[in-house]
Parts: sequence; C-alpha cells; structure tokens
Amino acid sequence: MATPQDVLPAPAPASTLAAGPPPPPAPEARIVARRKPGQWIAAGVALLLAAMAVSSVIRNRAFQWSVVAEWFTARSVLDGLTLTLWLTAVTLALGFVFGTVLATMRLSTNPVLRTIGWAYIWVFRSTPPLVQLLFFFNIGALYPTLGLGIPFGPEFVTVKTVNLIGPTLTAVIGLTLLETAYAAEVIRGGILSVDRGQLEAAAALGLGRSRVLRRIVVPQAMRAIVPTAGNMLIGALKGTSIVSVLAVSDLLYSVQLVYLQSYRVIPMLMVATIWYLVVTTVLSVGQYYLERHFARGATRDGLPPTPLQRARAAFGKVVRA
Repeated sequence: MATPQDVLPAPAPASTLAAGPPPPPAPEARIVARRKPGQWIAAGVALLLAAMAVSSVIRNRAFQWSVVAEWFTARSVLDGLTLTLWLTAVTLALGFVFGTVLATMRLSTNPVLRTIGWAYIWVFRSTPPLVQLLFFFNIGALYPTLGLGIPFGPEFVTVKTVNLIGPTLTAVIGLTLLETAYAAEVIRGGILSVDRGQLEAAAALGLGRSRVLRRIVVPQAMRAIVPTAGNMLIGALKGTSIVSVLAVSDLLYSVQLVYLQSYRVIPMLMVATIWYLVVTTVLSVGQYYLERHFARGATRDGLPPTPLQRARAAFGKVVRA
C-alpha cells in the first residue's frame, strides 16, 4: 500500500530551481503582406498618363468647351436624345419578347421549329446592321405592295409600302429584328446554364412546369442573362446612331444638323459623346444592382458589397491605420 510520502510529487532538481521561472511565451508572429513595388510603379505611371490625357483634353481650345456647354441642353439635342432613348427601349423590349419565342423554338424538340429559329438567327447575325436598315428602307423597290391572302392565291388586303413604312418605322423594324436574334441566343444560353439535375429533382418532387420555370429556372438563368442583356442594352443605345443615315432625328443626327450649318464639328460631336457617356453610365449602374439582386444565394459569402460599402470599408481602414 502506498504511503502519503510515495504519492507526493518529486521535488524539482536544483538546477531548475536555480534557473528561475520559465520564460514567457513568445508573441505571435505578425503577418505582413508582401511588398509589390512593381505594381505601385505601374500605378504611378498609369496615373501620370491619365493626368496628362485629362490635361490635354481640358486645355485644348479646339474642343471649344463653351460651345459644348451652350448646346449640351439645347432643345434640338434633347429631342434627339429622347428619340434615341425611345428607340433603344422599344427595340430592346420587342427584341426580348420575340427573342423568347425564338429561343423556345431553338430549344424545341420539333426539327422544323429548330431549323427555322436557327435560320433566322443565322441571317440576322451574319449581315451588318446598316445593310439591314438600308434594305428595309428600300423595301418598296422589292415589294411595292404588301398583301394578306392565300399563298399562291388571291389577296384580300393590299397596302403600298411607300405609304406604310417611313424612316422611323424602318428603324424600329430593322433594329427590333436584329435585337431579336441576339436576345434569343442570350435567353437560350441562360436557360441552358441551369443544371439539369435541379430540373430532375423538381420533377421528382412533383412540381408543375410553370412553378419550376418561375421558381427554379428563371432565377438561376437570370444570373447568366442579366450581364449579357446589359451589354446588349448599351450596345443597342449606341447602335441607334446608325439610323442617322435614314434621316431619323436621333441624337447623332441632331448634332450633325447643327455642325453642318455652323461648322462646329468637334464641339457638337463632344456634346453627343458626353450624352452617350452619361446614359451608358446610368445604365451600367442599374445593371450592377440588377446583377447583385439576382446573385442572392449564389455564394456563401452573401451579396457582393456595393461601391459605397467598399468606399466606407477603405475609408475605415485608412482611419484605423
């Protein structure tokens, strides 16, 4: 049987007692980011070049900034801007409506519908937009009258194309048919981006086709559709400038009328350029927040921060430093 003396701890060696208490633990090593002087040098060179470019634009008298300020909010320019925005909205809205139908045809199991949808997209993506507009503008030379009736038989209603299609309607028709081809491919690509397994799981749960489309397919497809659709919107806005060849009073044609009379080419082109920059910036901001809305649930980190939140975080780091 063990005695109390046997279970007592053994006394520390004399050498340990003479050395004193153990040293305190070493502090944790601080993690320091690796210095990258090359990036800072490149950033400095880029800022220098940007400053030189801005300075050359501001100080160059050939831009005639006083004339730009005078005509920037002129009535003729604003009317042209309004028509440009109207053309963009109408053609893109109609393009996505008809593009949805065309995308459905491309995804159909019917070979006839698939072939017709593919042929339409092939034709309108393979020809330049300007050629298409000029073709529709001169459609009266090919079809003097348009009729509704029986194929290879009598026509019940006929209309002269000269009286039916004007420059503005020609622009709407041409741009809509073009945007339809691109919108169909955007929508088709977004639908195909949805994982097939999720559709099979929804079918196994007994969900209806309309509910699967509304709650599963569309929210996920929009994450792939919105970025490309935003680029289409900006491209359609800039693409409306080609209707100026048809004497449609859009933004570019309005400034052209002014500089053809006053010979102030550079400042009037700057007026149109600045308006395009303003509108595309607003559309880009809207596209960003729309992408952010449909990004919910896509990652475990939550929604990406907005530019204002990033600026606040960067300012907080500077203050704490």
